[in-house]
Amino acid sequence: MQEPRFEREGRLVTTVLDELPQSAVDPDDPTVLAFEYVQHLALAVEALAPAGRLRTTHVGGGGLTLARWLEHTRPGSPQIVLEPAAALTEAVRRELPLPRGHRIRVRPVTGEEGVAALADASADLLVLDAFDGGRVPAGLTHRQWLGEVARVLVPGGLFLANVPDEPGMRYAARVAAGAVEAVGPTAFVALHEVLKGRRFGNLVLVATRGPLDLYSLRRATASAALPTGVLPWADVARKVPGARPFGVDDAQPSPEPPARDGWRRR
Repeated sequence: MQEPRFEREGRLVTTVLDELPQSAVDPDDPTVLAFEYVQHLALAVEALAPAGRLRTTHVGGGGLTLARWLEHTRPGSPQIVLEPAAALTEAVRRELPLPRGHRIRVRPVTGEEGVAALADASADLLVLDAFDGGRVPAGLTHRQWLGEVARVLVPGGLFLANVPDEPGMRYAARVAAGAVEAVGPTAFVALHEVLKGRRFGNLVLVATRGPLDLYSLRRATASAALPTGVLPWADVARKVPGARPFGVDDAQPSPEPPARDGWRRR
């Protein structure tokens, strides 16, 4: 792994690791969410999570963009970040200091190790946004690990995952199948052009340990700044018939991302 570097464009600071942008932060305004999928993660939290503080576990840290946003919008929320790249965390803390009084705790462990060590029903929200060489690690998408996610979530808890995929959604559909089996009702939130298979893109998987409020989710996407839609599991299953969950033996990392000039940021 290369040393992380930080690219500045006005007030926005993008963390780049192994030549791939990991996150973008405005140190003065945590509500600035430059990456499309991070906007979708925040949208899902606002639409579906209860009011007040949220006990949150983040699998993957990067520049701690969503953790900063959550601290700003839900002050005092106790947050655990599982980020094995200690050098990355150290560089981010140095270049992009966290706000005073925060309750964000970073543990230098993998998602597999970190989630296994968490207590039952200890999180209201669990967010998966982890990459290794630009791909989601295979160990974070199979049904057994998703079962651990379900164990850690409280009844009614919310699981969100950044699931990048190519047109056709074959990988994302298998991850969603595992979430339906292990966690509960599931849907994807993404740009319309990604849901329609027009380009490689990031889909935000939404799964709940209780009923999934699709009405509130659709209302939130209808008023989003970007052209965003919702694809419930029933529609995913019709789009990719026969999609089955990954197991430990056949788990795969997410597809190779496009070259950096193929990424879009807003």
